[in-house]
Amino acid sequence: MRCFALLLMLCVGIAAEGLIAPASAQSSSGQWVTPRTADGHPDLQGNWSNATLTPLQRRSTYGPVLTFEQVNDIEQGRADVVIERATATDPDRDAPEAGGTNPICIDAATTCYNEIYIDPGTQVAYVDGQPLSSLINMPSDGRMPSLTDEARERRSEAFAARREFGPSDHPELRPVADRCLVSFGSNAGPPMLPNGWYNNNYTIVQTADHVLIMAEMVHDARIIRIDDDSPRMPSDIRPWLGDSRGHWEGDVLVVETTNLHPLQAYTSEQMKVTERFSRVAEDVLLYEFTIDDPSTYTEPWGGQVPMNALNDRLYEYACHEGNYAMSNILMGARYEERTEAQDPNQPR
Repeated sequence: MRCFALLLMLCVGIAAEGLIAPASAQSSSGQWVTPRTADGHPDLQGNWSNATLTPLQRRSTYGPVLTFEQVNDIEQGRADVVIERATATDPDRDAPEAGGTNPICIDAATTCYNEIYIDPGTQVAYVDGQPLSSLINMPSDGRMPSLTDEARERRSEAFAARREFGPSDHPELRPVADRCLVSFGSNAGPPMLPNGWYNNNYTIVQTADHVLIMAEMVHDARIIRIDDDSPRMPSDIRPWLGDSRGHWEGDVLVVETTNLHPLQAYTSEQMKVTERFSRVAEDVLLYEFTIDDPSTYTEPWGGQVPMNALNDRLYEYACHEGNYAMSNILMGARYEERTEAQDPNQPR
Protein backbone atom coordinates (compact mmCIF):
# COMPACT_ATOMS: atom_id res chain seq x y z
CA MET A 1 0.00 0.00 0.00
CA ARG A 2 2.85 2.35 0.84
CA CYS A 3 4.42 1.72 -2.60
CA PHE A 4 1.05 2.27 -4.27
CA ALA A 5 0.55 5.57 -2.39
CA LEU A 6 4.02 6.78 -3.34
CA LEU A 7 3.44 5.83 -6.97
CA LEU A 8 0.08 7.64 -6.97
CA MET A 9 1.65 10.80 -5.53
CA LEU A 10 4.41 10.66 -8.15
CA CYS A 11 1.88 10.34 -11.01
CA VAL A 12 -0.20 13.23 -9.66
CA GLY A 13 2.95 15.37 -9.38
CA ILE A 14 3.98 14.59 -12.96
CA ALA A 15 0.49 15.33 -14.25
CA ALA A 16 0.36 18.62 -12.38
CA GLU A 17 3.75 19.61 -13.73
CA GLY A 18 2.56 18.90 -17.26
CA LEU A 19 -0.36 21.29 -16.79
CA ILE A 20 1.85 24.17 -15.77
CA ALA A 21 2.89 26.15 -18.86
CA PRO A 22 6.37 27.66 -19.05
CA ALA A 23 6.63 31.18 -17.69
CA SER A 24 7.20 32.48 -21.22
CA ALA A 25 3.84 31.06 -22.34
CA GLN A 26 1.59 31.81 -19.37
CA SER A 27 0.68 35.12 -17.74
CA SER A 28 0.10 35.63 -14.03
CA SER A 29 -3.63 35.32 -14.71
CA GLY A 30 -3.09 31.85 -16.16
CA GLN A 31 -3.89 32.88 -19.75
CA TRP A 32 -1.57 31.86 -22.58
CA VAL A 33 0.72 34.56 -23.95
CA THR A 34 2.91 34.46 -27.01
CA PRO A 35 6.31 32.89 -26.29
CA ARG A 36 9.20 35.02 -27.52
CA THR A 37 12.78 34.55 -28.59
CA ALA A 38 15.70 36.40 -27.03
CA ASP A 39 15.30 39.22 -29.56
CA GLY A 40 11.67 39.78 -28.51
CA HIS A 41 9.86 38.39 -31.55
CA PRO A 42 7.22 35.63 -31.34
CA ASP A 43 8.79 32.18 -31.19
CA LEU A 44 7.63 30.23 -34.26
CA GLN A 45 10.04 27.36 -33.75
CA GLY A 46 9.16 23.71 -33.53
CA ASN A 47 7.57 20.97 -35.58
CA TRP A 48 4.24 21.72 -37.25
CA SER A 49 1.74 19.95 -39.51
CA ASN A 50 -0.76 21.42 -41.96
CA ALA A 51 -2.47 18.11 -42.74
CA THR A 52 -6.20 18.70 -43.08
CA LEU A 53 -9.31 17.28 -44.71
CA THR A 54 -10.31 20.77 -45.84
CA PRO A 55 -9.66 21.08 -49.60
CA LEU A 56 -7.91 24.00 -51.23
CA GLN A 57 -11.01 25.01 -53.20
CA ARG A 58 -14.61 25.12 -51.97
CA ARG A 59 -17.36 22.85 -53.24
CA SER A 60 -20.21 24.76 -54.85
CA THR A 61 -22.71 23.29 -52.38
CA TYR A 62 -20.84 24.62 -49.33
CA GLY A 63 -20.77 28.03 -47.71
CA PRO A 64 -17.55 29.55 -46.29
CA VAL A 65 -18.08 27.82 -42.93
CA LEU A 66 -19.09 24.18 -42.59
CA THR A 67 -22.12 23.09 -40.61
CA PHE A 68 -21.81 20.50 -37.84
CA GLU A 69 -23.38 17.90 -40.12
CA GLN A 70 -20.93 18.65 -42.92
CA VAL A 71 -17.96 18.44 -40.56
CA ASN A 72 -19.20 15.07 -39.30
CA ASP A 73 -19.74 13.76 -42.84
CA ILE A 74 -16.22 14.73 -43.91
CA GLU A 75 -14.39 13.49 -40.83
CA GLN A 76 -16.44 10.33 -40.35
CA GLY A 77 -16.16 9.59 -44.05
CA ARG A 78 -12.38 9.64 -43.81
CA ALA A 79 -12.46 7.47 -40.67
CA ASP A 80 -14.66 4.93 -42.46
CA VAL A 81 -12.22 4.77 -45.38
CA VAL A 82 -9.32 4.11 -43.00
CA ILE A 83 -11.22 1.27 -41.32
CA GLU A 84 -12.25 -0.25 -44.65
CA ARG A 85 -8.74 -0.19 -46.09
CA ALA A 86 -7.19 -1.50 -42.88
CA THR A 87 -9.15 -4.75 -43.06
CA ALA A 88 -7.26 -7.91 -43.92
CA THR A 89 -6.95 -8.66 -47.63
CA ASP A 90 -8.58 -11.87 -48.87
CA PRO A 91 -5.66 -14.12 -49.90
CA ASP A 92 -7.97 -15.94 -52.36
CA ARG A 93 -9.13 -12.82 -54.19
CA ASP A 94 -8.77 -12.51 -57.95
CA ALA A 95 -6.05 -10.32 -59.37
CA PRO A 96 -7.17 -6.70 -59.69
CA GLU A 97 -7.97 -5.33 -63.12
CA ALA A 98 -5.12 -3.59 -64.92
CA GLY A 99 -5.23 0.16 -65.13
CA GLY A 100 -6.09 2.98 -62.82
CA THR A 101 -4.67 6.47 -62.85
CA ASN A 102 -4.92 7.71 -59.27
CA PRO A 103 -1.36 7.84 -57.89
CA ILE A 104 -2.46 6.93 -54.38
CA CYS A 105 -5.61 4.80 -54.33
CA ILE A 106 -7.47 3.19 -57.22
CA ASP A 107 -10.26 1.79 -55.08
CA ALA A 108 -10.80 0.26 -51.66
CA ALA A 109 -9.44 -3.12 -52.75
CA THR A 110 -6.52 -1.97 -54.90
CA THR A 111 -4.11 0.64 -53.60
CA CYS A 112 -0.68 1.79 -54.70
CA TYR A 113 0.27 2.27 -51.04
CA ASN A 114 -0.92 0.57 -47.91
CA GLU A 115 -3.21 2.78 -45.82
CA ILE A 116 -0.53 3.09 -43.16
CA TYR A 117 1.47 5.31 -45.53
CA ILE A 118 -1.37 7.78 -46.14
CA ASP A 119 -1.83 10.71 -43.77
CA PRO A 120 -4.05 13.46 -45.22
CA GLY A 121 -5.24 14.40 -41.74
CA THR A 122 -8.27 13.45 -39.69
CA GLN A 123 -10.01 16.81 -39.18
CA VAL A 124 -11.13 19.82 -41.14
CA ALA A 125 -9.26 23.11 -40.68
CA TYR A 126 -10.44 25.55 -38.01
CA VAL A 127 -9.65 29.27 -37.96
CA ASP A 128 -11.05 31.47 -35.18
CA GLY A 129 -13.08 28.49 -34.00
CA GLN A 130 -14.87 28.06 -37.33
CA PRO A 131 -14.54 24.96 -39.56
CA LEU A 132 -13.46 26.03 -43.03
CA SER A 133 -14.98 24.62 -46.21
CA SER A 134 -11.88 25.63 -48.20
CA LEU A 135 -8.40 26.89 -47.51
CA ILE A 136 -8.91 29.64 -50.08
CA ASN A 137 -10.87 32.58 -48.67
CA MET A 138 -10.07 35.11 -51.40
CA PRO A 139 -11.97 35.42 -53.74
CA SER A 140 -15.08 35.06 -51.63
CA ASP A 141 -16.28 31.95 -53.53
CA GLY A 142 -13.29 30.05 -52.14
CA ARG A 143 -11.96 29.08 -55.56
CA MET A 144 -8.93 30.01 -57.64
CA PRO A 145 -9.73 32.82 -60.08
CA SER A 146 -9.83 32.33 -63.83
CA LEU A 147 -6.66 32.31 -65.91
CA THR A 148 -5.88 35.28 -68.08
CA ASP A 149 -5.79 34.94 -71.88
CA GLU A 150 -2.00 35.22 -71.68
CA ALA A 151 -1.81 32.33 -69.20
CA ARG A 152 -4.08 30.12 -71.31
CA GLU A 153 -1.89 30.80 -74.33
CA ARG A 154 1.26 29.91 -72.36
CA ARG A 155 -0.34 26.69 -71.18
CA SER A 156 -1.42 25.72 -74.70
CA GLU A 157 2.09 26.34 -76.02
CA ALA A 158 3.59 24.23 -73.23
CA PHE A 159 1.17 21.34 -73.93
CA ALA A 160 1.93 21.53 -77.65
CA ALA A 161 5.67 21.39 -76.98
CA ARG A 162 5.28 18.38 -74.71
CA ARG A 163 3.18 16.51 -77.28
CA GLU A 164 6.24 16.33 -79.51
CA PHE A 165 7.75 13.88 -77.03
CA GLY A 166 6.66 10.86 -75.05
CA PRO A 167 6.27 11.36 -71.28
CA SER A 168 9.39 9.25 -70.66
CA ASP A 169 11.59 10.17 -73.62
CA HIS A 170 14.08 11.71 -71.23
CA PRO A 171 14.17 12.47 -67.49
CA GLU A 172 13.47 16.20 -67.90
CA LEU A 173 9.99 15.36 -69.15
CA ARG A 174 9.05 13.63 -65.92
CA PRO A 175 7.32 15.78 -63.27
CA VAL A 176 9.60 17.57 -60.82
CA ALA A 177 8.20 15.41 -58.01
CA ASP A 178 9.14 12.24 -59.94
CA ARG A 179 12.64 13.67 -60.20
CA CYS A 180 12.74 14.43 -56.46
CA LEU A 181 13.63 18.05 -57.14
CA VAL A 182 10.97 19.73 -54.99
CA SER A 183 8.04 18.77 -52.80
CA PHE A 184 4.96 17.17 -54.29
CA GLY A 185 2.26 19.70 -55.06
CA SER A 186 3.22 22.88 -53.22
CA ASN A 187 4.28 21.52 -49.84
CA ALA A 188 7.40 23.65 -49.50
CA GLY A 189 5.83 26.44 -51.53
CA PRO A 190 5.49 29.19 -51.51
CA PRO A 191 2.62 28.98 -50.90
CA MET A 192 3.03 26.11 -48.42
CA LEU A 193 -0.05 23.94 -48.96
CA PRO A 194 -0.96 20.42 -47.78
CA ASN A 195 -0.74 17.83 -50.52
CA GLY A 196 -3.67 15.66 -49.38
CA TRP A 197 -1.50 12.53 -49.19
CA TYR A 198 1.21 12.46 -46.52
CA ASN A 199 4.29 14.14 -45.02
CA ASN A 200 2.60 17.50 -44.49
CA ASN A 201 5.08 18.29 -41.73
CA TYR A 202 7.57 21.10 -41.16
CA THR A 203 10.39 22.14 -38.85
CA ILE A 204 10.91 25.86 -38.21
CA VAL A 205 14.19 27.22 -36.84
CA GLN A 206 14.51 30.92 -36.06
CA THR A 207 17.31 33.39 -35.37
CA ALA A 208 17.32 37.17 -35.17
CA ASP A 209 18.03 37.56 -38.89
CA HIS A 210 16.91 34.31 -40.53
CA VAL A 211 14.04 31.82 -40.44
CA LEU A 212 14.50 28.33 -41.85
CA ILE A 213 11.48 26.21 -42.81
CA MET A 214 12.21 22.60 -43.67
CA ALA A 215 9.42 20.60 -45.31
CA GLU A 216 9.41 16.86 -44.64
CA MET A 217 8.40 16.15 -48.25
CA VAL A 218 11.64 15.89 -50.27
CA HIS A 219 13.33 17.64 -47.29
CA ASP A 220 13.10 21.04 -49.00
CA ALA A 221 14.54 23.86 -46.91
CA ARG A 222 13.58 27.51 -47.30
CA ILE A 223 16.01 30.02 -45.81
CA ILE A 224 14.25 33.35 -45.31
CA ARG A 225 16.35 36.41 -44.64
CA ILE A 226 14.76 38.89 -42.22
CA ASP A 227 15.81 41.90 -44.25
CA ASP A 228 13.86 44.18 -46.59
CA ASP A 229 16.77 46.44 -47.52
CA SER A 230 19.20 44.15 -49.32
CA PRO A 231 18.84 43.91 -53.11
CA ARG A 232 16.74 41.15 -54.63
CA MET A 233 18.20 38.48 -56.89
CA PRO A 234 18.45 39.38 -60.58
CA SER A 235 15.36 38.39 -62.55
CA ASP A 236 17.23 35.64 -64.42
CA ILE A 237 18.15 33.81 -61.19
CA ARG A 238 15.18 31.70 -60.13
CA PRO A 239 15.71 29.16 -57.32
CA TRP A 240 13.17 26.38 -56.91
CA LEU A 241 11.69 28.06 -53.83
CA GLY A 242 12.23 31.62 -55.00
CA ASP A 243 13.88 34.58 -53.29
CA SER A 244 12.20 35.09 -49.91
CA ARG A 245 12.62 38.13 -47.65
CA GLY A 246 10.86 38.61 -44.33
CA HIS A 247 10.06 41.39 -41.91
CA TRP A 248 8.04 41.74 -38.73
CA GLU A 249 4.78 43.66 -38.60
CA GLY A 250 4.12 43.64 -34.88
CA ASP A 251 3.85 39.98 -33.92
CA VAL A 252 3.33 38.76 -37.49
CA LEU A 253 6.18 37.52 -39.67
CA VAL A 254 5.53 38.73 -43.23
CA VAL A 255 7.46 37.03 -46.05
CA GLU A 256 7.49 38.20 -49.67
CA THR A 257 8.82 35.83 -52.33
CA THR A 258 9.67 36.55 -55.95
CA ASN A 259 11.92 34.91 -58.60
CA LEU A 260 10.13 31.57 -58.35
CA HIS A 261 11.25 28.83 -60.72
CA PRO A 262 9.03 28.56 -63.83
CA LEU A 263 8.38 24.85 -63.21
CA GLN A 264 6.97 25.50 -59.74
CA ALA A 265 3.22 25.37 -59.23
CA TYR A 266 1.10 28.49 -59.87
CA THR A 267 4.10 30.30 -61.31
CA SER A 268 4.98 32.98 -63.88
CA GLU A 269 7.86 35.45 -63.87
CA GLN A 270 5.59 38.14 -62.40
CA MET A 271 4.33 36.06 -59.52
CA LYS A 272 4.75 37.36 -55.98
CA VAL A 273 3.69 35.38 -52.92
CA THR A 274 3.07 37.14 -49.60
CA GLU A 275 2.91 34.94 -46.52
CA ARG A 276 1.98 35.79 -42.93
CA PHE A 277 2.94 33.63 -39.94
CA SER A 278 1.13 34.24 -36.63
CA ARG A 279 1.52 32.28 -33.39
CA VAL A 280 -2.12 32.25 -32.28
CA ALA A 281 -1.95 29.55 -29.60
CA GLU A 282 0.52 27.30 -27.86
CA ASP A 283 -0.19 24.57 -30.41
CA VAL A 284 -1.36 26.55 -33.47
CA LEU A 285 0.51 28.61 -36.03
CA LEU A 286 -1.76 30.44 -38.49
CA TYR A 287 -0.36 30.57 -42.02
CA GLU A 288 -1.87 33.01 -44.51
CA PHE A 289 -0.90 33.52 -48.14
CA THR A 290 -1.71 35.80 -51.05
CA ILE A 291 -0.71 35.18 -54.68
CA ASP A 292 -0.41 38.21 -56.93
CA ASP A 293 0.29 37.36 -60.57
CA PRO A 294 -1.55 39.61 -63.03
CA SER A 295 -0.14 37.77 -66.04
CA THR A 296 -1.66 34.47 -64.88
CA TYR A 297 -4.78 35.20 -62.80
CA THR A 298 -7.58 37.68 -63.33
CA GLU A 299 -7.31 38.74 -59.68
CA PRO A 300 -5.15 38.03 -56.60
CA TRP A 301 -6.10 35.01 -54.52
CA GLY A 302 -5.14 33.52 -51.19
CA GLY A 303 -6.20 31.74 -48.06
CA GLN A 304 -5.51 30.50 -44.54
CA VAL A 305 -3.99 27.23 -43.35
CA PRO A 306 -3.75 26.41 -39.63
CA MET A 307 -0.55 24.57 -38.74
CA ASN A 308 -0.86 22.40 -35.64
CA ALA A 309 1.98 21.51 -33.31
CA LEU A 310 3.49 18.12 -34.16
CA ASN A 311 4.65 16.40 -31.00
CA ASP A 312 6.86 14.03 -32.91
CA ARG A 313 10.05 14.00 -34.90
CA LEU A 314 10.48 14.42 -38.64
CA TYR A 315 12.35 11.66 -40.40
CA GLU A 316 14.51 11.65 -43.50
CA TYR A 317 12.48 11.60 -46.69
CA ALA A 318 14.33 9.25 -49.04
CA CYS A 319 12.49 10.13 -52.24
CA HIS A 320 14.13 7.55 -54.51
CA GLU A 321 16.28 5.14 -52.58
CA GLY A 322 19.34 4.80 -54.81
CA ASN A 323 17.34 6.69 -57.47
CA TYR A 324 16.32 3.39 -59.05
CA ALA A 325 12.83 4.65 -59.86
CA MET A 326 13.89 7.11 -62.56
CA SER A 327 16.11 4.62 -64.38
CA ASN A 328 13.35 2.00 -64.15
CA ILE A 329 10.82 4.43 -65.64
CA LEU A 330 13.12 5.19 -68.55
CA MET A 331 14.09 1.54 -69.11
CA GLY A 332 10.41 0.57 -69.06
CA ALA A 333 9.67 3.18 -71.73
CA ARG A 334 12.52 1.91 -73.92
CA TYR A 335 11.22 -1.67 -73.51
CA GLU A 336 7.75 -0.58 -74.61
CA GLU A 337 9.23 1.13 -77.64
CA ARG A 338 11.16 -2.00 -78.67
CA THR A 339 8.10 -4.18 -78.17
CA GLU A 340 5.91 -1.87 -80.24
CA ALA A 341 8.53 -1.73 -82.99
CA GLN A 342 8.52 -5.51 -83.21
CA ASP A 343 4.72 -5.84 -83.07
CA PRO A 344 2.69 -2.59 -83.31
CA ASN A 345 -0.47 -4.50 -82.31
CA GLN A 346 1.05 -5.61 -79.01
CA PRO A 347 -0.68 -3.75 -76.11
CA ARG A 348 1.68 -1.53 -74.16
